[in-house]
Amino acid sequence: MAGPTTDASIQVDATQDAAHQGGNYRFALFALTSLFFMWGFLTCLNDILIPYLKNMFELNYTQAMLVQFCFFGAYFIVSIPAGNLVGKIGYQKGIITGLVIACVGCLLFYPSASFASYNMFLFAFFVLASGITILQVSANPYVSALGPAETASSRLTMTQAFNSLGTTVAPFFGSWLILSTIEHPDSVTELDQAISSLSAVEQASTVQVPYLILAAALFMLAILFLFLKLPLLGKKDTSANLQPISGSAWRFPHLTLGAVGIFVYVGAEVGIGSFLINFLTQDEIGGLTESQAANYIAYYFGGAMVGRFIGALVMQKVKAGKVLAFNAVCACLLVATAMFSAGTTAMWALLLVGLCNSIMFPTIFSLALQDLKQHTSQGSGILCLAIVGGAIVPLLQGMLADSLGIQLAFVLPLICYGFICYYGLIGCDAKRPSTSV
Repeated sequence: MAGPTTDASIQVDATQDAAHQGGNYRFALFALTSLFFMWGFLTCLNDILIPYLKNMFELNYTQAMLVQFCFFGAYFIVSIPAGNLVGKIGYQKGIITGLVIACVGCLLFYPSASFASYNMFLFAFFVLASGITILQVSANPYVSALGPAETASSRLTMTQAFNSLGTTVAPFFGSWLILSTIEHPDSVTELDQAISSLSAVEQASTVQVPYLILAAALFMLAILFLFLKLPLLGKKDTSANLQPISGSAWRFPHLTLGAVGIFVYVGAEVGIGSFLINFLTQDEIGGLTESQAANYIAYYFGGAMVGRFIGALVMQKVKAGKVLAFNAVCACLLVATAMFSAGTTAMWALLLVGLCNSIMFPTIFSLALQDLKQHTSQGSGILCLAIVGGAIVPLLQGMLADSLGIQLAFVLPLICYGFICYYGLIGCDAKRPSTSV
């Protein structure tokens, strides 16, 4: 979900640049694409683990949402240090570092499950997300650099599509290896009883095996990138006498409103995804078991993948702000339907919100960066920090679910999409400063 980053002081060796512009880096791009798939996959697995951990530790919704709070809180805490680190060691070493840290995060799930400690699980989520943050800071601009500048957008679109593919495939993996191993009941109540009857060893192995597999995959990717011969890009040029940039990106109201838009969008998307399984297992909604409900998450994220390609075509003919507002209005109507109806109507209404989500992040990101000129780098950093909405909004939604019930708690994403509609219609065209400082 993180957008591209730019920095005027990034050093690109002219000889290497000419070489990689004309060279064949298909295998390198394929390897980078696997990174986008992996972090989409790992992020989506949170939605599978939340109901499992909620049952295992007998948590309320607020406590269960601490998973997303720790995971997306890492984006806010680690983004700036990650940018500084990558500026010193370059994109390739940044990717290797991110993969190793993410691997360590996956390995931490083993002792967390062995000791049956929720606090250890939360720490593991934070470490895992820290590695993913470094990956995003490194991989997004690296994809842009590996080829001609005029085709950078198409390369990023392709890799982002594989990120969506990861979020689509992950629910089936989680349902098969995590939820299905504990589940043979006919109701949610029987499922809770089945989980509580498992021994500590059985509960631990259910989580340990999938994350050991993922740790091995991340480690192999790290080894692959260690030996790949790629352009040495991404280091900041500290030798050049760069002119200081006066003024601040904060002076641009469309950027400030765009940061709020990123905050509420990520919060709404993560909040809905986090509650989907619990929502679909409600007797008055779908009456599904958790393993069955997990498979339906693929429709939510799969819709986002399909909608991204449709939206890209539509925005060639229609103004991006109008498309954003249209999608936000549709999302509001669907969320309201899910709140005040029941059965398959409510179930499919909420799942279809994923289709509306498709173009929101990249569209808000690009609209917010318009006309920033020399402040583009700072603006990009501000927007990336706003991803912390994925930590705050689901936690607040959990509090609402504990007090109002899970269905009415979707009023918070409803408000979020309402703001996105405003941004698409009005906020993105907010008057720019009279001067370019």
